[in-house]
Order: sequence, then C-alpha cells, then structure tokens
Amino acid sequence: MGKLITKRGLEKIKKELNDRKKRLRKEIAEAIKEAKEQGDLSENAEYSEAKRQQNENEFRIAKLEEMAKNSQVVKHNKSSNSVQLDSTIRVKSDKNEMEFHIVGSSEADPLNSKISNESPLGRAFIGRAKGDKVEVDTPRGKVKYEILEVI
Repeated sequence: MGKLITKRGLEKIKKELNDRKKRLRKEIAEAIKEAKEQGDLSENAEYSEAKRQQNENEFRIAKLEEMAKNSQVVKHNKSSNSVQLDSTIRVKSDKNEMEFHIVGSSEADPLNSKISNESPLGRAFIGRAKGDKVEVDTPRGKVKYEILEVI
C-alpha cells in the first residue's frame, strides 16, 4: 500500500507535475540555449544557474511522479461521525479553539492547519468523534484537546 493522500492532494501533485513538465522545462531549456549562445561556458554564471535549475526541476519531477504513482487516494466517508483522513475538525484545548484538516503525510502543512494522519496529533484524532477528549504529547508537553466538531 502506498502513502495515503486526499483527492485534493493528488490533484495538487498532478497540477505541479504538469506545470513543471510543460512550462518550467521549456523556460529552463530556453535559458540554457541563451546562455550557450554567450560563448565560454566555463565562466558563464547564467549557464551554471540554468543547469542547476534544470537539475532541481528534474529531481522534483521524479519525486512528484513517484508520489503520484505510489499514493493511495482515500475516500472520505461523509456519513461517518469519526475523524478520518480528509476530515476537518474543530477542537478546543486549554487555551483556545482551532481547526485542523487531517491529510496524508505528503500534504501536511502545519502552518496552515493541515496535519498529517501520521503525526502524533493526527494519530490521536483518527477514529475519534465529537465530544471525545484526547491527550497528545507535543514538543511543549502534554496537551489535552476536546473534539467539538467533525466536518
């Protein structure tokens, strides 16, 4: 079984992959061509930079292709009351209320409240329901959460 991912997450990967293959590859190839036309490549900073960008882009394309091929899209069961992959939950801790969107590990973006199902926080919420209380070990110590809503 591959990495779990939401439908939106897979669409995002495919969109980036398409952009890198169709648009970015052409832009980089054009930059390399222009740099070559300037002559001596041994001291040509533009050529070196374009080649570096090409290598980075090809590495990212390979990574995205692997992610798309080895990911398993999980269907969100909307009739379920329990937290699952692709659930958005509203929780309350001692200090405040917050929302989290539970996503696959490749989609995680904690700064935007997208937490991985494989993270300690994600694992603590998976399978729980509205009203459940969970305690999670975090870098700042144990934090208690109450699930207010599963969306």
